Amino acid sequence: MAEVASLKGVKVMIIDDSNTIRRSAEIFLVQAGCQVLLAEDGFDALATIADHQPDVIFCDIVMPRLDGYQTCALIKKNQRFSSTPVIMLSSKDGLFDRARGRMVGSDHYLTKPFTKDSLLQTAASFAPRSAR
Repeated sequence: MAEVASLKGVKVMIIDDSNTIRRSAEIFLVQAGCQVLLAEDGFDALATIADHQPDVIFCDIVMPRLDGYQTCALIKKNQRFSSTPVIMLSSKDGLFDRARGRMVGSDHYLTKPFTKDSLLQTAASFAPRSAR
């Protein structure tokens, strides 16, 4: 699979309050050669993003403390990270959720539960060429 080979060394962050989602995404991405960063919510994520500068960020929408929309908006408002792709993760697949995600600057929308292929293909399509 060509896309998977192109993910070697790409730094991917998963922000999700579900341990199951974080772990399954981590397993899929590590198998594909990615470096994986994990956060339980937006607050945890912001500090990690500043320290580790991920290439691609997957962000759940419904989380405690700081939801995915607020987290994405804060990432995109920061000049250092405004060009970092943020992919919203949600079990809700409504037009409103997609539109709201775009309004806060998200680059894509992935519906949960996602498959290994859909996760890796999305990561590959947004990974910067220089990171591969």
